Amino acid sequence: MKTQKIYGMDASRIALGAMRYADKGMKHVTELIESASELGYNLFDHADIYGGGEAESVFGEALAKSSVKREDLILQTKCGINQGIYNFDPEYIVQQTEQSMKRLRTDYLDILLLHRPDTLMEPEGVGEVFARLKKEGKVRHFGVSNFNPLQIDMLQAHADEKLAVNQVQISLEHSLIFDEELNFNLRTAEGTNSSGYLLSYARLNGMTLQAWSPLQYGFIEGDFIRNPQHKELADKLEELAKKYDATPAAIALAWLLRHPANIQPILGSTSVQHITEAVRAQEIELTRREWYELYLAGGKRLP
Repeated sequence: MKTQKIYGMDASRIALGAMRYADKGMKHVTELIESASELGYNLFDHADIYGGGEAESVFGEALAKSSVKREDLILQTKCGINQGIYNFDPEYIVQQTEQSMKRLRTDYLDILLLHRPDTLMEPEGVGEVFARLKKEGKVRHFGVSNFNPLQIDMLQAHADEKLAVNQVQISLEHSLIFDEELNFNLRTAEGTNSSGYLLSYARLNGMTLQAWSPLQYGFIEGDFIRNPQHKELADKLEELAKKYDATPAAIALAWLLRHPANIQPILGSTSVQHITEAVRAQEIELTRREWYELYLAGGKRLP
């Protein structure tokens, strides 16, 4: 597995999301962690709300039973969603961080992300709690999730450490960060400024965009791989999969990896076969024309 630098750490180009680990048996998750490590995956993405915390607990126990060393992994989790509302109260952040550490059976978190923007956030207090958690050795690095550029700048003004990660939904069928830049200054849906030109902001500021649901159409609508409702895109993915001797899913991931912004997809699969097939994505260098053909096959247009 190829790597990219995140906070100076060598992180796998594709990360693994642990959202569904609570539904899997301990034996399966242990085998998944070991297989993933052998394949070169080293960044696991968690959140305190996944499975009501059970996903972290299952992972923590499975890691302890596995042959994989904690120090060889980058453990990342998120907090801030609290029973249907958003909560960046400093003491709540501390509480959730400590609970995640306990469930993951670790003395420290490599990266802590704020899960979704809290409009009641007091950035001074959040910056102070970040400094406190780092000084206590509980969290090494901090980032955000689903933040726009101005929200990031507002928090960054009160945070000592650079916020170098923003986790957002990005895929061939959820391509708003590309749409708004390719269709600038047009009275079209594609030209709507949906993210505050996050793509250019991230590139200018050396920020890693982690793509959640990289194979999904929407939040709950399901994937677009071999989906008859997305026939043109599915056909194009199949065509390129045959050319590159890969799966359609690997082509969809390669599409994200092809962009010079160094986007890091977070793969949510719990299948050893699927994470094995996904490794092929980093070896595929789509041509510029293929990248745009895939983009257009997703129902988008260029001016």
